[in-house]
Amino acid sequence: MRWIGFYNYTVILTYVSLISGMLGLKAAYDGRVGLGILCLVLSGVCDMFDGVVARSKKGRTADEKNFGIQLDSLCGVVCFGVVPAVLLYFSGVDTALGVAVLIFYVLCAVIRLAFFNVLEIKRQACEDGCAKYYRGLPVTASAIIFPFFYLVGLLVSYEAMRVIYHVLPFVTGLLFITDFRVRKLNVAKWLHKLKKKEETKDECLP
Repeated sequence: MRWIGFYNYTVILTYVSLISGMLGLKAAYDGRVGLGILCLVLSGVCDMFDGVVARSKKGRTADEKNFGIQLDSLCGVVCFGVVPAVLLYFSGVDTALGVAVLIFYVLCAVIRLAFFNVLEIKRQACEDGCAKYYRGLPVTASAIIFPFFYLVGLLVSYEAMRVIYHVLPFVTGLLFITDFRVRKLNVAKWLHKLKKKEETKDECLP
């Protein structure tokens, strides 16, 4: 029996990110928003390193690369589009205006990810490695933005946070689809430097 898709270690972190996002949705429905926020952060961490893991496999075919791009974006819709929207809904963004803002946020996330796919497939046809810049705010930024404001919410009044929670997804959504450059964090290069530093340190030991 043959299976549809590509099954190797390069996509494991992407699947873990999706599973974490789904658990975040379950936590939100159970009223455990804090746990949902933690799941969102875990999804962000997995997304940060999944590209490094994928590029560690030499000789990937064009189909494998494109599969990874599509898979990453589809999981990103859930983890960084739907999950933050649901968490915000259960945090008080449940007015008619709030729901409209959350729909706008998810739409912007989908547009941003679809546009990323177009650019990334075109780029990988011409060059290898990792892109140096994002165009528009990457959707994974939600794994930093929303947890940060969740912590802020522990320090201010519920009424104040409801206002912030109504404005925040609208502004974030706009940044997703605004065409400006954001320098991409090169995790692979950072890990390589860290490894070299550790090797140098070991060489200096008696």
